[in-house]
Amino acid sequence: MSDAALPTVAEVRAAAEAVKAALDRHLAAVESRIGDEDPAVYAAFNELAAAAEEYDELLYDRYDEVTPFEIPTPETGARYTGPAEPAAFSVLIRRDYAVVEPARLIAQAERVAAHDRDAELIDDGGTGGALGVLFGEYEPDEIASRSKDFGLEEGDSTLWIAALEEVAEPGDWLASPFGQTDPQDVLHRFDVSSVFDEDAEYFEDDDTDESPAAPTGLTPA
Repeated sequence: MSDAALPTVAEVRAAAEAVKAALDRHLAAVESRIGDEDPAVYAAFNELAAAAEEYDELLYDRYDEVTPFEIPTPETGARYTGPAEPAAFSVLIRRDYAVVEPARLIAQAERVAAHDRDAELIDDGGTGGALGVLFGEYEPDEIASRSKDFGLEEGDSTLWIAALEEVAEPGDWLASPFGQTDPQDVLHRFDVSSVFDEDAEYFEDDDTDESPAAPTGLTPA
């Protein structure tokens, strides 16, 4: 990079001040959090990650120095390029489950089918038919909160908020609901995985002199 293209000292300092302000906002959000998945904490985390990344880049370009921040990004690494103020958006959710108690799952579906003529238990009463009955009866959020009652074990989950130019006409995307999302249109992404908890437990449980240093990267709250 030529000297003419280098960030100014003032730009680097402004980026550092933005990190400090984002740290304060993140701490305030954590201190007043409501539940384990408070959207205000996630939003503050994303703002802090963006500010830290900007500072890291400017610091390196100006002084050839780096920070200890490691910013987690989706595997695609795609940066958001959509509008700053989207007038419409889509919410895409994926939740994985393991069927750990098939008998419990089927029994719950049979109870629903016994009281609802429209909830027909097909596929020879197996888990495939049971899932159709249960998801036809309960909202996905209720199944997530009661997963153990249904003989399920939660796996990883992710929620994407993708910006749209305008709301689609009714029925436009139903034939292929998940095939038209560009990663660069994803305004916010919230991931939940047991690997985050396992990483934290690793550093908390290992108190020996030879234990590795605590991670310095920014990790999901």
